[in-house]
Amino acid sequence: MVPDFPKFLYPAVLCALCAAPVSAQVGTSNAPLSAIEWLKQQPTVTLDMGLTPTTPDPDFSLETPKIAVSPLGEETLDAVGLLPPHVTGLPRTLWANSDANKISALIESQRPEALPAMQALLYTLLLAEADPPKDAGTQYAALLARIDKLVEMGALEQAGALIERAGATTPALFKRWFDVTLLMGDEALACDALMQAPHLAPDYPSRIFCTARSGDWRAAALTLDTAKALGLISEEMDALLLRFLDPELFEGEPILVAAGEPTPLKYRLYEAIGEGQTSASLPRPYAHADLRETAGWKAQLEAAERLARTSALQENRLLGIYTERKPAASGMIWDRVAALQAFDNALLAQDPAAVADTLPAAWAAMHQVDLEVAFARLYGADLLTLPLQGTTARSARDIALLSTEYERAAQAGPRDFLAGLAQGNPPRTPTDPLHRAIADAFHGAGVPQELSAMLVRGQLGEVILSAMSLMDAGAAGDLRALTEALATLRAVGLEDTARRAALQVALLDRRG
Repeated sequence: MVPDFPKFLYPAVLCALCAAPVSAQVGTSNAPLSAIEWLKQQPTVTLDMGLTPTTPDPDFSLETPKIAVSPLGEETLDAVGLLPPHVTGLPRTLWANSDANKISALIESQRPEALPAMQALLYTLLLAEADPPKDAGTQYAALLARIDKLVEMGALEQAGALIERAGATTPALFKRWFDVTLLMGDEALACDALMQAPHLAPDYPSRIFCTARSGDWRAAALTLDTAKALGLISEEMDALLLRFLDPELFEGEPILVAAGEPTPLKYRLYEAIGEGQTSASLPRPYAHADLRETAGWKAQLEAAERLARTSALQENRLLGIYTERKPAASGMIWDRVAALQAFDNALLAQDPAAVADTLPAAWAAMHQVDLEVAFARLYGADLLTLPLQGTTARSARDIALLSTEYERAAQAGPRDFLAGLAQGNPPRTPTDPLHRAIADAFHGAGVPQELSAMLVRGQLGEVILSAMSLMDAGAAGDLRALTEALATLRAVGLEDTARRAALQVALLDRRG
């Protein structure tokens, strides 16, 4: 049952938040009170929904409009989302009482490689359908900030679907959609849309590129000459487009060296002239190019790990790439692949002795690349079914605590701090300072005064984003911020998220 969020906005309740025990605010049930039920079903919140510009989402009945259609007026674009309130559990007033610029700044400040529990919550906020901020106008700053954060995290399919839901009929939205389609390798789709609406072209290079792809090479060359004469195109882009338009003229010439800031169009042009760049040194969204079958296996592995760290790639797909073939070399990533494959085979065989032999190396390999939670989501539940002994059993229990089965895992090992935390009732006064900071949030710590005041004003979205920033600081070692973040998340009904985050901090201590 999704909690009734608006009840937390009643001033009489909020005034008591700082003083009343948090356990009383969220109820006494042993089951987590998740205000976002969807997180239970998709704890990765990667939304690998198969979203393409022509394919509707089968899970949420999402109809993707054609790019030339604008279903909403610009003044309501900030309300656009992929997940309606009955899916997220969040109220429509999530942003309604906040300033658009404040929301945009808070979204921009979120770290892409935060705790997986915070990533899950961030994806939900970015994709939520809700009323626009109170000062929303025709600039739709909050929507643009949400799209930009999705792109930064590498969640290109979700970003593209969000733009298409809004209708990419304004220059700002069309530019973002054009870039996303280029990064996904959908040049034909991008250029077809641009040729139908040339007034939305982000710049001259985009228009020239698409004009050439449409078959009108003469018009493309004339436009390039004009743009160069007017100083509307850089030297690098001029050289790239010249080679793209007439590659035979440059046979035997030295290869171009990428200069300046990377852009999706530059990336595709370098690839088109046979001088493709590796995505490893480029921003995360470019990693999608290396997931294609034309890329080498090592490039695919590195790209998959990079995207999985921000939950932009489902762990099942990561596993598929890890186990695609046998490593032909050793060292670095190949040792990681070999360790994972050996463990995967042991678990598939249901061989406790082999699992005990291979688990330490596989877990250490995932720790090297901060993919412990992805590993736990893949294997945590299965580990609980094996008759393991000693340290292996303890390790398996701890790994399962990072999975969706964290409550069941709490019953499978010692009744220690972690077991109590998984059930929402950790010991009150643990000796470890980190554990004490976590326990305080579950035993009476209140919401910070500033956030309480924001809740009184109905600024729920701001409060959640602020709590996420506190959580980030807490995971880095600020124990007071950790307590305040967890207490706030619990106070607004995000109990499941709070427990997951606390378990991740306790088990994946990344301070320092």
